[in-house]
Amino acid sequence: MLLLVRMMNKPTDYVASLAKGLQVIECFGAETPRLTITDVAKRTGLDRATARRCLLTLCQLGYAEFDGKFFTPTPRVLRLGMGSLASLPLPQMVQPWLDQLSDQIGESASVSILDETEIVYLARAAQRRVMSIGLMPGSRLPAHCTSMGRVLLAALPEAEARILIDRADLSPRTAHSLTDPEEIMKRIAEVQHDGYCVIDQEVEVGLRSIAVPLMNVHGRVVAALNIGLAATQAKAVDLVEMFQEPLVKVQSGLKRVLA
Repeated sequence: MLLLVRMMNKPTDYVASLAKGLQVIECFGAETPRLTITDVAKRTGLDRATARRCLLTLCQLGYAEFDGKFFTPTPRVLRLGMGSLASLPLPQMVQPWLDQLSDQIGESASVSILDETEIVYLARAAQRRVMSIGLMPGSRLPAHCTSMGRVLLAALPEAEARILIDRADLSPRTAHSLTDPEEIMKRIAEVQHDGYCVIDQEVEVGLRSIAVPLMNVHGRVVAALNIGLAATQAKAVDLVEMFQEPLVKVQSGLKRVLA
């Protein structure tokens, strides 16, 4: 990022219209799949006329559809992200390990990275659907209330983690969700001490998960690995005993190959 900033040393190096278009694309998500012009204007801070032009341009290029009121992204949008994901070596390296882990334990396993206040799924091996939304590479969830998110936040200096927590939308997703920044930071500190994180129905009712960090050969945390399962299958207090050992085995195996 610093190198990019140094390269952009002239005002003409910045394409404002492209930046606005990307802002509009980022408005859409699992919880906001259909948006009006007013919705997009509010979410981006753009005026209605600019939001309208961006949305109509996306429609013209095949990245969105319009039903007369709502705009909806089309599968073509996946090209923007999937191409980048496919070019990353990490997903290809972890997928065989995830497949083997998932087969051994009979549960779903995932790997994600941190992107500001969210986690982005890079790879996944699913035994069954454990969330109401379908998770796949490219899916995003809030970092503060997910097991992989707290693991990744715990790898940051405390000041950086606190900045991200302060910027995050801490609206409760369930009755179990933590919303107090200090309490969340306390849990993140516990993750630093324990080396793992257990989440009990904070991101979705009926879902529990346990995560560990994935480190490269230099000991730097580059991603997080988790196992997610239905709350009916095991109590939160039992997840460590049930799954820490297989998670650590994958963690150790990948540390030898992640550069």
